[in-house]
Amino acid sequence: MPITVTAPRGVLTDAGEREILPRLTAALIDISGASGNAFFTSIVGGTVHVLAPERIYAGGGNRPVVMVELKLPNIGLPDPASRAAFVTAATDIVDALTVAGHDRANTWVNVLNALDGGWGIGGVAYTGDALIAAVASAAEPATMR
Repeated sequence: MPITVTAPRGVLTDAGEREILPRLTAALIDISGASGNAFFTSIVGGTVHVLAPERIYAGGGNRPVVMVELKLPNIGLPDPASRAAFVTAATDIVDALTVAGHDRANTWVNVLNALDGGWGIGGVAYTGDALIAAVASAAEPATMR
């Protein structure tokens, strides 16, 4: 489940550039109820893109917007409440990792879902049911397998 963070240079603190992805990953895992699930944890990753400020636009002009985009299968964050929880958590994380004066209104979070069967790992196109089975299998105690 890739998380992409795009920010203008100088808006994230140095620590923020290093910590934003681990913190967003932890928030997603927690909100998904998958803490401790090795399979789920292993399929969350992402990138941080720090661009020249003049390359970030909003409303047709340069603006110091930090964008967080989460792509996940259609079973991930399946309801409005879980998506809202991630949006709030991600915005709070950005707030904690940006320089003083970053306006919360300049943090945008998007959650995008792949269609059933449109989620691939290692060349395998997973359906929602197959992913649920993999996550459930990883959650079973080792003695039950």
